[in-house]
Amino acid sequence: MVKQLTFNQLRKIKDYLPDGSMKLIADELGITPDTVRNYFGGQNFKDGMSCGVHIEAGPDGGVVTLDDTRILDLALEILYFDGTLKF
Repeated sequence: MVKQLTFNQLRKIKDYLPDGSMKLIADELGITPDTVRNYFGGQNFKDGMSCGVHIEAGPDGGVVTLDDTRILDLALEILYFDGTLKF
């Protein structure tokens, strides 16, 4: 499923995740933690892979189109159950 949001919204979600969340999401999906970090705007393509995130310049950091929302869905699930969902 394709989803669009601003880059700043995506980074805000990442910033609210508790410690260890990148590894938890990576383990759940069978990918590397660096691939999860790349999904949230990281640039480590030596150890992580690209993951279907497309960024177009614009206000609020630009528009991000996510080809696959599984990482985002797990992140939001962690925030919801952790009680830190603040947006």
